[in-house]
Amino acid sequence: MMQTWFESKVKYSKVSQTGKEQMVTESFLLDAVSYTDAETRIIRKMQEMVRGGEFQIVDIKKSKIAEVFPFENGEWWFKATINLVTVDEDAGKEKKMRTYYMIMADDLKEALLRLEESLEFLVIPYVVSALTVSTIVDVFPYEASESGIPSGYVPLDKESRKDNPIFTDGKNPFEDEEKPEGNPIEEDIDEAQEPEFSVE
Repeated sequence: MMQTWFESKVKYSKVSQTGKEQMVTESFLLDAVSYTDAETRIIRKMQEMVRGGEFQIVDIKKSKIAEVFPFENGEWWFKATINLVTVDEDAGKEKKMRTYYMIMADDLKEALLRLEESLEFLVIPYVVSALTVSTIVDVFPYEASESGIPSGYVPLDKESRKDNPIFTDGKNPFEDEEKPEGNPIEEDIDEAQEPEFSVE
């Protein structure tokens, strides 16, 4: 199943390296099925991080990141821009698409090596057009423990459920639909861009 990533900006009090508390606004990337789910997850994560402190969700938006490549070690998250080259058989012309990935690494060289290693599954040519240090400070993929029933809630069996009066037959036709699958987020591009490697 394809993951959908959301970027959330959070303002909160953080202890600096000097031991002083200061207000910061940082960006987080998290896997979620909707904006509501993303908001619920980031609130839960921040409650674990801040431990009773105050925080404010400044912004939540859907990210263009297609896939995240985490590793056991790495100080930074790098954002890679990839230009994929495909052939339009009907038009007989090459078609270029732009895709974005996140890679954990300690520096640009390691990020590039890990990116190439992670993209070995691709069977079509690609060009790395940009690789920069991301403003994302942490990434939260879904964890198996999050799929459980929250404390204090009891699931209803089908027999005890009441019919939904909104629908004529009392059943929501979309209730059992699964999250649709699809291709990674892509953007058509007209011209190939010059590779860009920098630290923001």
